[in-house]
Amino acid sequence: MVNILLTGGRAPATLDLARSFHAQGHRVVVAESLRHSLTAASRAVHATFLVPPPRQQPTAFVEALAEIIRKEKIGLLIPTCEEIFYVAMGRERLAGLCTVFTEAIERLRLLHDKGRFIETAQSLGLPVPETRRVESAADLRAAFARWPRLVLKPVYSRFAARTLILPPSSIAFDSLRASPTSPWVAQEYLAGQPICTYSVAHAGQLTAHTAYRSEFTAGQGATIHFQHIDHPATLAWVSQFVQAFGFTGQIAFDFIETEGTVRAIECNPRATSGVHLLNAAPRFPTAFFDGGASCIFPPIQPAPMLASAMLLYGLPAALKKGGLDYWWQAFRSGRDVIFRRGDNRPALAQWRSLFHFVALGWRHKITALEASTLDIEWNGEI
Repeated sequence: MVNILLTGGRAPATLDLARSFHAQGHRVVVAESLRHSLTAASRAVHATFLVPPPRQQPTAFVEALAEIIRKEKIGLLIPTCEEIFYVAMGRERLAGLCTVFTEAIERLRLLHDKGRFIETAQSLGLPVPETRRVESAADLRAAFARWPRLVLKPVYSRFAARTLILPPSSIAFDSLRASPTSPWVAQEYLAGQPICTYSVAHAGQLTAHTAYRSEFTAGQGATIHFQHIDHPATLAWVSQFVQAFGFTGQIAFDFIETEGTVRAIECNPRATSGVHLLNAAPRFPTAFFDGGASCIFPPIQPAPMLASAMLLYGLPAALKKGGLDYWWQAFRSGRDVIFRRGDNRPALAQWRSLFHFVALGWRHKITALEASTLDIEWNGEI
C-alpha cells in the first residue's frame, strides 16, 4: 500500500485515477485550490486539502504540498491538470520528500509550448504539420502567404478555446494581437481525422496507452465521449517520441490522420480524458509504479463518457448538425465516468463545480471551460 497525493481534484480524470488507486488498496489524498472539488466528494479519497492557487501563489502552493507530503507520509505525488507546471517548478524541493511523477519544468516547456513541441518532434524525425511562430502582423502576413488555409492558436492555450480554424485573413488580423510576450503559432491546415492519445511512461518506456477519436467535444477541443481504437501508427509515433525524449510521466498528443499518415499537432504533458479508457484495466495503477511492466491497453468496455457534457454540449451540437440519432446511440450505449454505484456523491458535486465555473467565467467574461483553469494554468511564466 502506498500513500498517494493527487493534485487537480477538479478533473474527472483525477476522480478516475483516485478510484483506480483506491481499488488496488492504496491510500489516496487530494490537494486542490478549488473548494468542494469533484474528486473530494469520492469515497475513494481519504482526505482532501485546500491549497493556495498555484498560478497566483506558486511558492505557497509548493510549500503546502510539502507539508501534506510530510503529514500524510506520501510516497508518490501525481499531478494531473495544469498545476503540474507549478509542481515541476518545485520538483527539486518536493523530490526530496517523495517520488514526484513529472519531468522538470524546462523539459515540460518544450512540450507545452506549441511551437517548441513541433520543433522538438521535428528534431526527432517525427511527422508534424508545418508551423511558424507568430509575434507580429508581419509574421501573420507571411503565414497567410505560405498557407492560405491555416490554423492559428496561442503558444500557450488549452481546450482549443482561442483556436482559429481556417480563418479569413481579415478576421485573423482584426482579432489576433500577437507579440513577443504573447506569441501565437500558425500551422498549415490538415484535412483529416482527429485522433487523441494518452500514455503513461517511465524513462522513455510506455507502461499504459490508449488512442481514441474525437467525435463529441465540449467546444472545439475537449473530448467528452471515448472509444479506444487499435491504432498502430499513433502508437509507433508516441513510442518513438517518448523513447527519444526519455519521458517520465503522463503525456497526451493530438493527431490528424490524412491518407494513412499521422501528424501530431499538439502535446499535453499531463493527464487527459484518456484516463477514462484505461481506468477499466485492473492493472492500470501499476503503470505508475513499474517502469519495466508491459504496456497496458484498455479492455473492451462500454464507451466512457461525460454524461453531463454530452447533454450540455453534445446534444445541442447534434441538433445543429442533424446528428441526433448518432448522438442518442452514443449516449444510450455509453457509461458515465462520474456516476458510480457506491460512490455517487461526485455525480452531485459536479453540478456545484459547474455552477462555480459558469459564475467565474461570467465575472471574467470567459467561457466556463476557460474559467476551470483560471487558477492553475501556466502560460510560460517563471
